[in-house]
Amino acid sequence: MTRDARRTAVPGDGLRAERVSREAGGRLLLDGVSIAPPPGATVGLLGPNGSGKTTLLRVMAGVLTPGTGVVTLDGRTLAETGRRAVARRVAVVDQHAVTQVNLSVLDVVRLGRIPHRRAWSASGPEDEEAVREALARTGLTGRAAQSWHTLSGGERQRVQIARALAQRPRELLLDEPTNHLDIQHQLELLSLVAELPVTAVLALHDLNLAAMFCDRVTVMKEGRVVAAGTPSEVITEELIADVYRVRASVAPEGPGGRPSVRFLPGAAVPAYRGNDEGAGP
Repeated sequence: MTRDARRTAVPGDGLRAERVSREAGGRLLLDGVSIAPPPGATVGLLGPNGSGKTTLLRVMAGVLTPGTGVVTLDGRTLAETGRRAVARRVAVVDQHAVTQVNLSVLDVVRLGRIPHRRAWSASGPEDEEAVREALARTGLTGRAAQSWHTLSGGERQRVQIARALAQRPRELLLDEPTNHLDIQHQLELLSLVAELPVTAVLALHDLNLAAMFCDRVTVMKEGRVVAAGTPSEVITEELIADVYRVRASVAPEGPGGRPSVRFLPGAAVPAYRGNDEGAGP
């Protein structure tokens, strides 16, 4: 399925954060952040550690409440939408998933159907069909009976995505899904996410992976959005110097002429103070 075809499958205004702020322990973690992912797009959330990426994802998921600002789903606040309805629409994949319970791959994926079932009710035909589709889409059908504890890190991340897909969400939020994965599994996982018929927002550290797989990127620094647009518009040598404080060479040598970043040795550079026009939410 092409990316244009995916967009036609995701109607509505979708999930948006508007001028969201959040503080904890006297520290401002988010400062007036706005983000409106286009329906069906894969949006990379970039920035160094501590820039607010994880906090923003948790606020968008409804796990954290913004101090100011609002998160909406198809024009209604998350409170108006209701926790159960949000859970049916928005799926979350965290960096790490651990359990001491002896679960199979099938058991984990079935957890994605909980928001769609009444308390203590058994799985119905629609639940089982959603689970089968999720396993097939992630290439896990043959591993349904395998124990979670025997899986590699990359395989566990794939199972978590299958669990999220079993929810049949329209929005998918992923917090550094490629962290601790080898290169092969990073490429496989992001290729899978980019082709899903959902709106995906994922926090990433690797600028080249973001440029390769994301339709748009949003860059954060110290709790604020400093740039947003297509990878070619945003990922520049000047921005890397300003946000990451390192020198880099950026050339249109990636797939389809997308930017390719080559980091250069040497001391950290001072923050870039060029023209900030156009940066923002």
